[in-house]
Amino acid sequence: LSDRDWRCGLSEAAKVALVKDATFFEQIEAVAPVLASRDAAACEQVVKRCAELHLRHIVDSGDPFELTEARPLDFGHWAAHKLEQRTDWRVRHGEAVAIGIALDVTYAALIGMLPEADAQRILTCLESLGFVLFDEAINDHESLLRGLEEFREHLGGRLTVQLLDRIGHGVDVNDIDHAKMILAIDRLRQRAESLR
Repeated sequence: LSDRDWRCGLSEAAKVALVKDATFFEQIEAVAPVLASRDAAACEQVVKRCAELHLRHIVDSGDPFELTEARPLDFGHWAAHKLEQRTDWRVRHGEAVAIGIALDVTYAALIGMLPEADAQRILTCLESLGFVLFDEAINDHESLLRGLEEFREHLGGRLTVQLLDRIGHGVDVNDIDHAKMILAIDRLRQRAESLR
């Protein structure tokens, strides 16, 4: 795999850790630069735990075919799907998921759901994994926010977006404040500019 494709898989590991297992997130956080450098031994442990958590969700959730509206493994994905489409797939899926996670944790902190310190840890970890957490395509707020309606249609019913109230614990929400989401986009843009 190219370095870029290698890194893309890490966003899915971070995603499942963030919604399912705080200890796993701490392990990823502790070795993020090592993972980014493609250390095979470190990555093997992450891949195994990631697969275990995905399998446990499928087997133990009571909804293996995702027939209900709750889909915790779609954390970060409503924006990711739209970002991929808006960039004509220039932004790969794992890169888009990292940006989607960053957007959703920034939003969750803005609405007071997620402690700001947790949001900062998550953003720093994703950056340490090698992700750039902003793309100009999300500056088109109107287009990006249409992704929420498309995601609702994808779910086949009521909008349900997974957010975090703490690391390792996802919460389903059914309404997104568009003005606060636009503010979250602006915060990510400012952060990216400060890192240049």
